[in-house]
This record gives sequence, structure tokens and C-alpha cells, in this order.
Amino acid sequence: MKALVKMEPGAGNWQIIDKPEPTINKDQVKIKVEYIGVCGSDIHTYEGHYNINAKDLIIGHEFAGIAVEVGENVKHVKVGDKVTSETTFEICGKCRYCLEKEYNLCPTRKGLGTQQDGACANYIVARGASVHVLPENLSCKEAAITEAAACAHHGVCKATIKKGDIVLVLGPGPIGLLVAQIVRAKGGTVVMTGLTKDSGRLKVAKEKFGIDYIVDVQKDDPHELVNSLTDGYGADICYDCTGAVPSMHLGMDLLRKKGQYVQVGLFAKDEVVVDFSKIIQKELVVSGSRSQNTHDWPATLNYMANGDIRADLMITDELNIDEWDKAYKLMKSGETIKIVLKPLPENK
Repeated sequence: MKALVKMEPGAGNWQIIDKPEPTINKDQVKIKVEYIGVCGSDIHTYEGHYNINAKDLIIGHEFAGIAVEVGENVKHVKVGDKVTSETTFEICGKCRYCLEKEYNLCPTRKGLGTQQDGACANYIVARGASVHVLPENLSCKEAAITEAAACAHHGVCKATIKKGDIVLVLGPGPIGLLVAQIVRAKGGTVVMTGLTKDSGRLKVAKEKFGIDYIVDVQKDDPHELVNSLTDGYGADICYDCTGAVPSMHLGMDLLRKKGQYVQVGLFAKDEVVVDFSKIIQKELVVSGSRSQNTHDWPATLNYMANGDIRADLMITDELNIDEWDKAYKLMKSGETIKIVLKPLPENK
């Protein structure tokens, strides 16, 4: 089969090559891949900022397809089912995190597309317990972004949202747009911020996704809007989806006393300057959000199936896996929201 493979450690080194078709054991499911979502972490991997030591690895961790072989111990999936899968492929099963089903924190966890062959190929093998059958009205193309949506759901659930809360979502990228949709489904009022270069995405956020308020922070002062919405108290919750230090500072500044701050976006550097006086004086509750977990998936698929998450509007471009360079340029340009890739025909 044809696969998009990271051949050597470091930046770049991605090639389309022939790989053997994978086989399964009794606890696994073999999936014929229909669509693969392109993630920001794929960009970081390509540029050499993430998973830099990977070698001979098939890329891709957001995907959906058709179950073609099912291990004898897997009872909830049958051949022919439309499915997607969590990225968790291998865990220790013994640590306190595994026992609490917080698999994203298992110290020996292996993930699809990062330590285990991923989805940019005709077939992928998934851990049976990680596979989810799609709701009937959800297509494989839409479901290819379930992992990204589950990451957004995981982050949203790090704070407690009450109906009518004023919620900051900083950054109109794919994760920010997904976070905003889930927040609105939970009854929150969203204030989404971005830069002038994000004007296209901010417009889409307002016109296509119905985001309540949008602010270009380089043109307008978000303090004025937030103060007008909160009688001067400040926002109740902030989700930073940018991983930009100025955005973090802005979010903490806009929060009310006892507000909740969740860091969803990854910073370019591990060490950043944080205003802890503000955290202390305002008694802010600060949380981090890493990836997604098994309990995020059923809720996420339900949001997607009932239209609270508009996966169809999130996907703006469709390419083949051998057009990766084009996908990369589109993502770097900011002219797209989510890109899905198609595997090459098996006989190509």
C-alpha cells in the first residue's frame, strides 16, 4: 500500500513509499482509511518542532474509515461499520492514570501517528477499545476531524460553564472554532479574538458558526466589549487556543476575579513568562489541557451528529496524501480551516 512516511528524524523527510498492508491481533481492528484530517501537530512534526526523533513512521492521527477486519475479542465493532479511533494504541494498563481511564497521561502510552503507524495510508490498525462506531448520519469525511474535536471537548471540560457565562476563546484556528462551538452548545456566550491576519477566519466564525462576538485585538480593544457584557467584572472563563504569550496575558487580564483559565494551545517554547501576581490577586483557576481522552469521544460524536459541531463547515479543502506540500502551504497561509486527505488508490 502507498503511505506518507516520515523517513528520518528531524524536519522534513516525508515521502510516499510502499509499505506492507498491516495485520491485526485478536484485540485490534483493521480499518480501510477513507479520510485523514491534517492537524497542527502534523505541521510541527514536518517542521521539526514535534516528534522529531520519529523514523519510518506513517503520519496521521485524525481519520475515519470502514472496519474490514475485527479481532475476536472486539465485540462492539463489526466488519463494514463506519468507524473512527482514538489515537491511543498502547498503554501500560496499570498506572493510576490508566486505572482512571486517563490514558493521555499514561507514561508509556503510544499513539497512532506519533509512535505507531498512523492513517496516511490505505489501512490502519487500531486498538479495539479505542475504536468508535460512527452515528448513522455522520459521514467518514466529517468524522475524520473527530480527534481534533475531542481535543477541543477535553479542553472545554477543564472549566465549568454555566448558562450565560461570558467565555473568551482566543484564536480562530480549527481548535478555537471547535472550542467555541462546544462552549455555545453548553450555554456559554463566546467572545472570540484574533489578529488582523485572522480577519477571514473571524468573519467565518461570525457568519458560518454564529459566534456571538468577534474582536480583532489589533483594531479594537477587547476590554471595552468584555466590560460592557459583564458590568465591568470581566469574563468568566478563558480558553487560549493560540499558544501565544501575548494572548495568554490578555486572557488572564480579561478574566474576572475567581475566573477560570484553560491553556489549550501549545507554546512554541516550553518556558514562558507568566504573571503569577495576577493569578494570585484575582484567585484565578488555571488548568492545562493535553490531547483527548476516551470519555471525550462519545460526547464529541454526539455533538457532531446533532449539529452542535458543524464538521461539514470546518472542512474547507480535500487533497490526496501525495499533495501534502499543498496542504502544508494552505495551512501556513491561514486560508483554510481544516484539510482532509484521501489515501491513494491501492493499485496506484
